[in-house]
Amino acid sequence: MASGAKEKVTPKEETPKPMHAADARYSCDESRLQNIRSRAPWKDEPKYFRKVAVSPSATTKMMMHCHSGVESGIAKGGKPTEKMGLLLGRPDPETPRTLIVTDVFPLPIEGFETRVVADDQDVVNHMIALGESMERTRKEKFMGWYHSHPFDVGSCSHCYLSQTDISTQLQWQRAEDPHGNPWLAIVIDPLRSLAKNVPELKAFRVYPPGYKSPILNECPDGTVLKEEQLRLEKWGICWNRYYELEVEYFMSASARNVMAILSQKFSWIRTLGTTTMLDEETKERYPERLTTIAQKIEAIDVNLKSSSGAFPGAQHSPHAAGAGQLECDKKDEGDLEKATSALAGLAMEKLHGNAIQLAKKDLFH
Repeated sequence: MASGAKEKVTPKEETPKPMHAADARYSCDESRLQNIRSRAPWKDEPKYFRKVAVSPSATTKMMMHCHSGVESGIAKGGKPTEKMGLLLGRPDPETPRTLIVTDVFPLPIEGFETRVVADDQDVVNHMIALGESMERTRKEKFMGWYHSHPFDVGSCSHCYLSQTDISTQLQWQRAEDPHGNPWLAIVIDPLRSLAKNVPELKAFRVYPPGYKSPILNECPDGTVLKEEQLRLEKWGICWNRYYELEVEYFMSASARNVMAILSQKFSWIRTLGTTTMLDEETKERYPERLTTIAQKIEAIDVNLKSSSGAFPGAQHSPHAAGAGQLECDKKDEGDLEKATSALAGLAMEKLHGNAIQLAKKDLFH
C-alpha cells in the first residue's frame, strides 16, 4: 500500500436484533403460514388444536361488547341479552397446534340462541362486507366467532356450547377448515367476569359427525365424569360433541413495559381507594345472589327430608329406596354440594372485602 494512502474501511453489516418472544405473536412468516394453510393438518385429526392465544385488544373488545348486552337487557327491564361477533386471526406456523386471535368485530345481533346465525341473511351480508374490507387492509382472516352466555353468578352453569352453537360451529368448520382456515368458537360469561375481575371465557372446536372419544365419559375439558347428570349440567346435552382449547393471553414487550410503569405509579392508588364489595352494582346484587342460593338449599333440604321420611306421616317401606329414589337422592346431594360451594364463594368475597377495609383502617388511622 502506498505511503500516506488511506485504508478503505468496509462498514460492518448490522446484525438484526432478535425479536422478543412476547412480540412473536404480532408477526409471522407468510410463506410458512401459507404452507400450513395448504396442508391443513387439522382435517385429519379431530383434536388437532390444543391452545388459543388471544391479544389484549381482542379480549377487551369482546368483554365490552358482551357486557353491553348485560346493561341493555337489564335497562329494558329484562334479563341480560346475548351478544355475538367475529374473530380475526390465523393458525400459528411457529406452534402449529395454536390458534392466534388478534382482533374481533362485533355483529349487530342480540339473543340469537334460538336461531342459526349462518341462516340470517342480514348477518351474512354484514359479514361479507366486513370480510371484503379486511381483505384490503389486514393479512389475517376471519377465523371464528364469539358469543356471550350471561348466566346469573349464583347459578352453576358456565361457558359451554349449546345444541344451536354446535350446529353453527359445525357449519363453519365444514365451510372453512378444508380451505386452510380453521374455525374457532369462544363463549364468554360477562357476569362472572365482572364478579371475579378476570375474563371468564372458553374456546372450543367441534368434533366431526360420527367421532367418538376413545376415553369413556370424557368431557370437553378432558376430565372424566361418570355421573350423566353432572355432565349435562356442566357441559350441556352435547357434551361429547366438542372439546375445549387452553386459552392464553399475549402482549408485546413494549406494552408490558407501559403496563408495568402504570401499575407501579397508579395501581396502588386504585387498590387502596376502592373496594369491590362496596361498589354499587356489587352491593345491589349480593343480597339477590345470597337469597337465590339460600332458596336452592332450602328446596334441596325439603326434598332430602321428604325422601328420608323425616316428615310426620311419611311411609316407610322396605322397597322405598329403589333405584329411582337413589338416583333422586344422589342428584339432591350433588345439587346441595354445588349450592354450598357457591355459598362459600360468596362468604369468601365478603370476608375479603372486610379484610381489605380493616387493613385500610389500620393503615390510615
